[in-house]
Amino acid sequence: MQKSSRRGLLIALLLCTQLLAVVSVRAQNILRLSTTTSTENSGLLKELLPAFEQASGLKVQVISVGTGKALELAKNGDVDVTLVHARAAEDKFIAEGHGVQRRDVMYNDFIIVGPKQDPAGLKGERDVFKALAKIQSSAARFISRGDNSGTDLMEKAYWKELGKKPEGKLYISSGLGMGEVLTMAAELQAYTLTDRATYAAYQSKTGLAVLAEGDPRMFNPYGIIAVNPAKYKDINYAGAMKLIEWITSEAGRKKITDFRIGGLQMFFLLP
Repeated sequence: MQKSSRRGLLIALLLCTQLLAVVSVRAQNILRLSTTTSTENSGLLKELLPAFEQASGLKVQVISVGTGKALELAKNGDVDVTLVHARAAEDKFIAEGHGVQRRDVMYNDFIIVGPKQDPAGLKGERDVFKALAKIQSSAARFISRGDNSGTDLMEKAYWKELGKKPEGKLYISSGLGMGEVLTMAAELQAYTLTDRATYAAYQSKTGLAVLAEGDPRMFNPYGIIAVNPAKYKDINYAGAMKLIEWITSEAGRKKITDFRIGGLQMFFLLP
């Protein structure tokens, strides 16, 4: 091989090495987060992430989906960290070796909302099963997330324990996010189960009323989990741990408690 050819090859290899190094550095400056639609739709992430990015120097790429899909993305190594609300599914995710370093973050609650006319007569009901039984025995429609989200899993568990649910056209499995379901419920004058924060963010748009609330069984805790770096070499585990440490730090916890919609606190800290 001529000297000029060898020199050209060496230069090309050097450029490739430098390019890979730049790509690697950029990858470490990006943190991929899968999370529920409630953290996105409520506006909470807009309060949390800019402060974290400024403190950490990382850029967070958010994928907002139902909890089931959020955990699946983490399981496949498509994200570095996940923030979700379905404790049984989270525990299973960790037990199967997909995630590590789970931390409790916050909680809010589920509520049942519907048209102000309240054809099923739920208003003032505190028992979630009595409320759902009234919907089931009426001619009112119920919109389900139908997307394997934390909200959807909880709703399905309620119906299962109740032993019955609306049938046929009275039960609509939408496959949509919470904000879209609330919009759909308003259009169809139907009932739905929602987290309180997303409802508050959409209340003025939908005109739906809170008709059943206050049952301890509607408690809705959130946890954050790093993807197991032993499974995927390209996981930004260091970045994931920075977010986990920050969101559970005094600064992150203050941001969570200070977040308001209409002057009301939406999320509360877990110990």
